[in-house]
Amino acid sequence: MDTISRRRAVLAFAAGAALGSTRVARAAADPWTALPDILKSIQAPTFPERDFEITRYGARPDGTTDCTEALARAIADANAAGGGRVVVPEGVWLTAAVHLKSNVNLNIAKGATLRFSQNPRQYPIVLTRFEGLECMNYSPFIYAFEQRNIAITGEGTLDGQSGPEHWWPWKGRGATTPDRDQRKARATLGDMAERGVPVAQRVFGEGAFLRPMFLQPYRSENVLIEGVTVINSPMYEIHPVLCRNVTVRRVNISSHGPNNDGCDPESSSGVLIEGCTFDTGDDCIAIKSGRNADGRRLHAPSENIIVQNCTMKDGHGGVTLGSECSGGIRNVYARGCQMDSPHLDRILRFKNNAMRGGVIEHVYMRDIDAGQVAGPAIEIDFQYEEGPNGPFTPVVRDVQVENVTCRQAGTALSLRGYKNAPVQDVRLRHLRFEKVAKPNVIENVEGLVMEDVKIG
Repeated sequence: MDTISRRRAVLAFAAGAALGSTRVARAAADPWTALPDILKSIQAPTFPERDFEITRYGARPDGTTDCTEALARAIADANAAGGGRVVVPEGVWLTAAVHLKSNVNLNIAKGATLRFSQNPRQYPIVLTRFEGLECMNYSPFIYAFEQRNIAITGEGTLDGQSGPEHWWPWKGRGATTPDRDQRKARATLGDMAERGVPVAQRVFGEGAFLRPMFLQPYRSENVLIEGVTVINSPMYEIHPVLCRNVTVRRVNISSHGPNNDGCDPESSSGVLIEGCTFDTGDDCIAIKSGRNADGRRLHAPSENIIVQNCTMKDGHGGVTLGSECSGGIRNVYARGCQMDSPHLDRILRFKNNAMRGGVIEHVYMRDIDAGQVAGPAIEIDFQYEEGPNGPFTPVVRDVQVENVTCRQAGTALSLRGYKNAPVQDVRLRHLRFEKVAKPNVIENVEGLVMEDVKIG
């Protein structure tokens, strides 16, 4: 964008040209004034002071005894009693799928490691979501369906036992067993969703090689995930879907496999992610709302999402929105985070295209301290995957970023809309990029404001 075009863009923003009155009013006000009310609305669940230790149900901490049934019975008893803690004490415990029930807090004690079986046949077929598409597939390792008041807490470790020999090869990249490859099933699922095949008929599982998620509460309310360490995941680590009132606090995630996103709230409302550490093989945090026709069918946005005081190490993006965003994403606040790694690609990332067509709006970030990122520090990308090859209009609007310091980046800014669908109303204030390798890329952006932005 040349100087004259940028001046015109700023003047257009100031005048509110081509913008609806609601968005103009919102942009003029301080969007952060809404944050305290959103924070107040997100409340972690509490539980009765009753403990159900899994050793009472026959579990053994030898790392080889299957504790799946012991965990299931302890959870059932806690639920029947009106709630309580199911305690996994110090030691190494082997299990397959764990299904939480209402009013149950699964507590992984300090010094405890809950290891998950590498045998896919031990994970029953359930309703789940794979890359933004609903289907019947392997149960997530820890799963809850239509439950209330559930938690996973403690200072112990959840070990998915995934790696180059287990689960990760199903991605189809560098597979040691080429006959185990998700690509055919992934394409089939995408086609089913576009044709409107009922979800009950989208059955995968054995032979399809669609990896399960690690922690997935589904259509659940009042969820707490706190304190635990999560390692070696097959795919997304924490994936609340169609949930309300979710708190993810002081969780440590280290998993570097394919699609190993740290925390992906999808079509969920009222989510607080705070004090967590992410060291991941994909996006640290990726906010989603369904892919293409399936996202439009459910029409369930992710909204009122708060990310604060987190540390991002390796990952594709520190805070990412999309690309599965067809149901919409709005009211996202990120503040007070530390980001630094030669293997962290971006600070803030938007992914959309003409096949998703979702509306991403009211996104605010401030007070970010970033050391090194490899790519564009702030990126809005409508060219992602299918790019312009689709009939739907991608929308990104009302984005405000302020008080960000980045010591080294590939590029400070990469903002790329379409001529017929420009990115709208981006306000950048008090940003410092000390060292960058390449100049900014700014294409098809309306209402761009840059105040006190220094690129060294």
